Amino acid sequence: MKWTKQRLNNLFFFIGVAAVVAMLFTFDVSFAQLWQHLCHAGYWLLPIIGIWVFIYGMNAIAWQTIIKSKTGPAGHVGFWRVYRLTITGYALNYATPVGGLGGEPYRILELSKDIGREHATSSVILYAMMHFFAHFWFWFSSIFIYLALAAVGDLPFTPAIATMLGAAVIFCLAAFRIFSKGYRKGLVVKAIRWAGHLPGLSGWSKRFQEKHAVSLRNIDEQIASLYSQDKRAFYASLLWEYFSRVAQSLEVMFMLLLFGIDGGGGPQGLLLSFLHSILIVSFTTLFANLIGFLPMQLGVQEGGFVLSVAAMGLPAAMGIFVGIICRFREIVWIAIGILLMRLDGLFGHGTPPPHVISHHQKSQYE
Repeated sequence: MKWTKQRLNNLFFFIGVAAVVAMLFTFDVSFAQLWQHLCHAGYWLLPIIGIWVFIYGMNAIAWQTIIKSKTGPAGHVGFWRVYRLTITGYALNYATPVGGLGGEPYRILELSKDIGREHATSSVILYAMMHFFAHFWFWFSSIFIYLALAAVGDLPFTPAIATMLGAAVIFCLAAFRIFSKGYRKGLVVKAIRWAGHLPGLSGWSKRFQEKHAVSLRNIDEQIASLYSQDKRAFYASLLWEYFSRVAQSLEVMFMLLLFGIDGGGGPQGLLLSFLHSILIVSFTTLFANLIGFLPMQLGVQEGGFVLSVAAMGLPAAMGIFVGIICRFREIVWIAIGILLMRLDGLFGHGTPPPHVISHHQKSQYE
């Protein structure tokens, strides 16, 4: 088991390294142009990259809230441990296709050393659900921000825009209903059954359900219990995740200020720039998640920034700049995440607490 986990850790590490190399060679601009953009950003690169220290911290608090709710004091996992796994998990999510699912298996693998496989699996699934749930609330609230700015004449409101906003409202409400069912009844068993309808996966689905029936049922019960038994932890985690999306908008706001776009200056102008930044991030993340099957969302994020910036009445060149700087920031944080993964892999995490060591695993620790 230990050898297998080490091999998996190495696999995740090499995926991350390959992603960094691929991203460096897939910029839509030459290295000379990239250097010009970085020089243009100058000292603003520090807050643009540095703000993610706090964003990942908010993500880690949201996840740790779920872990505490599921395991209690006996399964305590330190904040810095969760923080490292948060950064590394997102680094792998940036690097892999299919909606960025590469980080979840790694998080389960590592967290199972602390709280056992079932608790680790349910906690990681719950956090992933909360992350997407907060995204939908972020998109939903952005609709009303746009309507408010349109009402004061700051942004246009045409029949086409009204149609898109209406479709976005329906899309979010439908997602809220799906998430509500998932939080009340769990979704792992249903997801495995649904996978059985895909070509070539019918046999695997049946075998997996038969072999892990008890574990899957326990995981679903743990997922359902968060909302039904600990609403305080549920809403606390949701709020931390939601405001991490809001904090992400500061990254774009810094770039707007770099270009001298400050809404006229003063507190009112800064607030207006910040609201514009929220809308830019909201539209871009929605666009990127709809086409999230592309590895590292190559070209999708940049295109989303160009379109969203243009919708705000700003020059397309601004959108290209924002996309390139954000891509550079991703490379920096992927490198940090992969470094943290390698450090954990080299030095290990130590012996799991006795309450998470199963009988068939004890021999490797004795």
